[in-house]
Amino acid sequence: MTFESFAQSYGLIIKNLIMHKWVRVATTDHPEKLNGSYKYSGDVAFLQNWAIHEKPVVWTPDTTYKRDLAADRVKALEANKTRLKAQKEAANKAAWILKQCSKQNHPYLAKKGFEDEKGWVWNELLVIPMRVNGNLVGCQLIDKTGNKKFLSGQITKGAVATFDNKGVDIVTEGYATALSVRRALKAIQTRYRIHVTFSAGNLPEIARIFPECVIVGDRDATGIRVAKQAKRPAWFSDVEGEDFNDAELRMGAVAAGQSLLDTLMRTGKDTVVK
Repeated sequence: MTFESFAQSYGLIIKNLIMHKWVRVATTDHPEKLNGSYKYSGDVAFLQNWAIHEKPVVWTPDTTYKRDLAADRVKALEANKTRLKAQKEAANKAAWILKQCSKQNHPYLAKKGFEDEKGWVWNELLVIPMRVNGNLVGCQLIDKTGNKKFLSGQITKGAVATFDNKGVDIVTEGYATALSVRRALKAIQTRYRIHVTFSAGNLPEIARIFPECVIVGDRDATGIRVAKQAKRPAWFSDVEGEDFNDAELRMGAVAAGQSLLDTLMRTGKDTVVK
């Protein structure tokens, strides 16, 4: 079986095969998201569909692959040069976009229960800056219907957006979830430092950076799996399919905050504002 056929059997959508680096791609079950990834090196490949795999699966060719090590090294160097150039261009574009932004209300925020919240808006897109170690690396762009995308070539692994109120570290996947966490904890006068990870795959990565954090997870198969992978205390809704934004809108800010506080207190930190 060719690698392309192998990848297709697991739902990965690969339009142009790229060698020697991890590449994020859409999947048949999540065609609007980059929910799959692969790394192809000719004689071996690894791939992962985050909806069904806890770790990468391995492919090897049916016939012996005659590897040209010198050519492979050249290809790897060129691929790395191209990757670094794309990352730099994405960071520069993100900086340019942010300079064009203005603080506005946005239909996506209103849809998520934040009619009065103002965010950075550019070309009718909600813009969420993404940083690694405080350095701008890209941004997430969200349209009025909730479709999300990153800048081409940008770094996503290890990237976060943070709301810092000098409290316990809380790790979420989505921006709207983080806004609901912030509103709920403000309602019960509890400090927070909330880190938006932007994808399920990035959540365990950020949890490792903050080893005393609490996960606020989505109650679905992927959300539960990545929370277990992070090996930290986790909050989940009692309702299947809900995230914290759904729960906070259903329960109200105070009740949702009290629900989350029970999980926060398992860290042993004093989180309550005096």
